[in-house]
Amino acid sequence: MRRVSILGATGSIGQSTIDLIARAPDDYDVVALTGGQNIARLAADARAMRAEVAVTADEALLPELRAALAGSGVEAAAGRAALIEAAAREAHWVMSAIVGAAGLAPGLKALEQGATLALANKESLVTAGPLVMETARRHGARLLPVDSEHSAIFQVLAEADAASVTRVIITASGGALRDWPLARLAGATVAEASCHPNWEMGQRITIDSASMFNKALEMIEAREFFGFDPARIEVLIHPQSLVHALVGFADGGLIAHVGPPDMRHAIGYALHWPERRALPVAALDLAAVGTLEFRAPCETRYPALRLARAVMDEGGLAGAIFNAAKERALDHFIAGRIGFMAMAPLVETVLERLLALPEARGGTLTLDRVAHMDHLARQCADQVARRNEQG
Repeated sequence: MRRVSILGATGSIGQSTIDLIARAPDDYDVVALTGGQNIARLAADARAMRAEVAVTADEALLPELRAALAGSGVEAAAGRAALIEAAAREAHWVMSAIVGAAGLAPGLKALEQGATLALANKESLVTAGPLVMETARRHGARLLPVDSEHSAIFQVLAEADAASVTRVIITASGGALRDWPLARLAGATVAEASCHPNWEMGQRITIDSASMFNKALEMIEAREFFGFDPARIEVLIHPQSLVHALVGFADGGLIAHVGPPDMRHAIGYALHWPERRALPVAALDLAAVGTLEFRAPCETRYPALRLARAVMDEGGLAGAIFNAAKERALDHFIAGRIGFMAMAPLVETVLERLLALPEARGGTLTLDRVAHMDHLARQCADQVARRNEQG
């Protein structure tokens, strides 16, 4: 029986993971489930899956979690230290689906105990890619991608000659506002940016899809995970979200991974790897689809893509600055303090200011340095947002 933990169990990725595991309960022993503020969901899943421990990131909600788990035999815990402890518990396979930079430390702890880490938390590689990859290597742990695009690339490369790869194309739906006139984007509301046309995701990642910040993170993630030259990483808008990635080879050929927009495919591939098992995913009817569309993204419309290339060229702590500034810019947009098209300029300003600091240059990439730069970037982003709001 495989021991599994799900970090970020109450989000969309976590819930899809639970769905797959619940279909074969005799195959898995659930160690830890972690979540945020959805205590009812976390407790219900922990009870149903007979987890050893359930952890909420919010310490103030520990009494509520304890009450919800009373009599179940499931241990309740809360806070950052409890998340780290849960990730350190012996497990064969760990889903890393905590949203944002908060997922980095628990993911590293899972790698340190030698687990296979199914990585849905792209921010881990964006903020500290070399550290994550080195930690996995040093502890004999395996890292498997769960983002649909990176899972697609991984699957193509498993059947191909990686040495002959000349380009990799990551596809993007274009998000909720993809067909809006450019002039209208500045006035987009949170509600309008939060309605994804293809995928069922949380609000934050859905808005990131509309701004293409999500795709910018994925570009950096591809660089860190696979070691691709940044110049060979391309993005195409593909409204149908059926082709998840394409890999180009020296002979001019492209191999594409095609499938329905259902995250259970990428999760199931990582869960069962190296085997392929049947999944509750609908078979794709290409005749019914009829047409697949592709178009180049406009970087005036999606400046996040240009910023991602700058971050890849810079390396070091640039990814940590970029991600932290992006997270705070999104917070300020959701709170109504800045407009939709003001997010990228805010992030660019933070990058320029912090990369000018001596402490952002050189040195070994450590968790402490990443955390420090993350803190500075959030402070700087808040200052910029306040100045913009006032002036």
